[in-house]
Amino acid sequence: MLTIGVLGETAYGLAIKEEIERRLTRSVSMGALHTGLYRLEQKGYLKSKLGKPTNVRGGKPKRFFTVTHGGQIALKKSMEDRRQLWEDIPEGVFKLFPSP
Repeated sequence: MLTIGVLGETAYGLAIKEEIERRLTRSVSMGALHTGLYRLEQKGYLKSKLGKPTNVRGGKPKRFFTVTHGGQIALKKSMEDRRQLWEDIPEGVFKLFPSP
């Protein structure tokens, strides 16, 4: 969902895949990506719409994704939960990382 937010109006399957791979330096299969996107859409965190057909894709339209209000709430909660977990780590537990 964060990647879709980063891409904005250009968030469709291949662009999402490439952005994830670029940022996380790991491979993502289109099948796994689409499964995740459709599950998030079923949960109400994403919505999608078809773009205009293009000759480049043999007349097939791209499916563009956006994060819904519910998805934004879920992302914010996740961010806050993670921040709180980091803050709750006792001093000295991670000796390699300075305190935030």
